[in-house]
Amino acid sequence: MDYEKLISLANEVKKNAYAPYSNFHVGAALITDSGKVYTGTNVENASYGATICAERTAIVKAVSEGERKIKALAISGDSDDYIYPCGICRQIISEFADEDFVVICCNKKGEYKVLSINEILPHPFVFEKN
Repeated sequence: MDYEKLISLANEVKKNAYAPYSNFHVGAALITDSGKVYTGTNVENASYGATICAERTAIVKAVSEGERKIKALAISGDSDDYIYPCGICRQIISEFADEDFVVICCNKKGEYKVLSINEILPHPFVFEKN
């Protein structure tokens, strides 16, 4: 898997983020098990609860196109620190994560860490279907 390509796409798309309140721009790029790539940005709202993260934007785009399994997701932001998914995003990711899924957490210096779904969310909420 080409981590550098996903990181590059996440960096590029973060320029489209709508972040007038925090001024913190985040971009995400994911690849599905079918090989298709989807991107997303954070979209803030004056009613903060209506804000959507870059990761969820990319996932919603993929799912709305019929995708159901994500192999990898890169997240890039405006911070010297690594960007990690928030709690809500971690739960959403777990819903669609492939068994070999990785999240690539980047910083603005171009450094990154690669983590598994179990490392970012060791105990996801799971609904048992009868």
